[in-house]
Amino acid sequence: MKIWFVSGALLLMSAVFAQKKSGDIPKNWYQLDKATTGYYGISLDKAYDFLKAKKLKSKQVVVAVIDGGIDTLHEDLKPILWTNAKEIAGNGIDDDHNGYIDDVHGWNFLGGKDGRNVKEDSYEGARVYTALKAKYGSEIPDEASVPEAEKEQIELYKKVKEKILGEANPAETAFLRQLLPGFLKGDSVVRKEIAKEEYSCKDLNTYTPTDVDAKRTKMFLMQLCKGNNIDDITNKQIIEELQGDLRKADAAENAPKDYRKEIVQDDENDINDRFYGNKDIMTATPFHGSHCSGIIAAVRDNGKGIQGIADNVRIMMVRAVPDGDEHDKDIANAIRYAVENGAQIISMSFGKEFSPQKRWVDSAVRFAESKGVLLVHAAGNDAKNVDSTDNFPSPNYLDNGQKATNWITVGASGDPKNGGITANFSNYGQKEVDVFAPGVQIYSTIPGGNNYGEASGTSMACPVVAGTAALLLEYFPKLSAQQLKFIIEKSAVAPDTDVKIPGTNTTAKLSDLSVSGGLLNAYEAVKLAATMEGTKEVLPASKMKKNKRG
Repeated sequence: MKIWFVSGALLLMSAVFAQKKSGDIPKNWYQLDKATTGYYGISLDKAYDFLKAKKLKSKQVVVAVIDGGIDTLHEDLKPILWTNAKEIAGNGIDDDHNGYIDDVHGWNFLGGKDGRNVKEDSYEGARVYTALKAKYGSEIPDEASVPEAEKEQIELYKKVKEKILGEANPAETAFLRQLLPGFLKGDSVVRKEIAKEEYSCKDLNTYTPTDVDAKRTKMFLMQLCKGNNIDDITNKQIIEELQGDLRKADAAENAPKDYRKEIVQDDENDINDRFYGNKDIMTATPFHGSHCSGIIAAVRDNGKGIQGIADNVRIMMVRAVPDGDEHDKDIANAIRYAVENGAQIISMSFGKEFSPQKRWVDSAVRFAESKGVLLVHAAGNDAKNVDSTDNFPSPNYLDNGQKATNWITVGASGDPKNGGITANFSNYGQKEVDVFAPGVQIYSTIPGGNNYGEASGTSMACPVVAGTAALLLEYFPKLSAQQLKFIIEKSAVAPDTDVKIPGTNTTAKLSDLSVSGGLLNAYEAVKLAATMEGTKEVLPASKMKKNKRG
């Protein structure tokens, strides 16, 4: 679920998950302090005041962002890019002998050696369904009839077949097939008339089309922005959303296109074939990664744009997330690359329903755990309880059922003035979601010049937590990944009221929806961190409860 707005064109059109706006709120609401401003932010200025009063100095922290790319030319991002000091830019030589040529600011696992890049990709469920159907046939074998080593695959086949065939909706697919060509036709006119390849509702406010198709395209996009209460949804994002939904719909009958193979040309079935890709970390899809990176570390106090959460961070971009579902191999190698090249925190704003090579990802997570690297992951935007539904990658190891100790899963919060304390699109889970953090109407850096705009999703909440963890590590550099996790969860502030269970009108305690039962608070976190640095590792007490899944 890479797209930051509500997944599904029909849901977008009807604004089922729309946040109801009651007046404008400050662009930096998510950084504000509730006691002094009334907004349910993370009390960032109070955190900095505390650090300043303690006369603490920061130590630079490297945060890897595994995403779809970053605008390397943006005024608020260019100065904070991680630079591989051992690599000479543009000489075509692997100077540091790490296996990646000219990886100056990160690496692109979705690229080819010829400079081409994978932009879109298929739905993982379709890839899994096609592969297992080819292996076992249309009828799922009885588990008793297959070798022990294949029983895990049979269980996966059952799940994916039920998902693919159960969600096939001919009427919706027909609607999407009718909608997309018309939108594209009008889009071509709009792009020409306003002289912009990518435009948002902001750009359309003063545009009066005369062409019938352009009028329809404008109306459709404006309705989506109104329904979602944001004006930064772009034409490209809508097209990608519609095309993605059609790819999912096609999965029941057609094998998905292999977008990766011709371009990347690695052996996708061999996890040890690691040294593929190229140096291009910007490519054509940097919106999502640019927005996330700015939240974490956009240059502070430069009089431009926004204030990133952490003031002494370098962003390492590792491109592994296409427009579509990421591949387990790419994610595993992205984590390994980040760890091997000095990342201390990894921000991961992506997810999917199936993970056929989860053991590869598990191995990479264990590697990060062994090196003391904190992983922060978005909980997902389906308004589901992920205690009982799958969302990958996950911290739960397949081989022993234990949970990674260096992993934080983040749900999205908001404010009563922009829809409620819990974002109504956010996934949740008393066992699986560790903390909620701001993820509604988050203003940050976007590509295409020195631009800024709002986006919503657990994709935004994730870097809010990653940025806060980086801030802690800057000023308290002896903290372990486990201590960072403990501090962020322990210092989370429980709201003073019940909250809505996302996707419903039912209320509950936030402690029923997350491990910590609280909202991220940077001020409380730095106060707690000041008491812990240099102490023995402290791990949160287990809140695990037995249920049908163990």
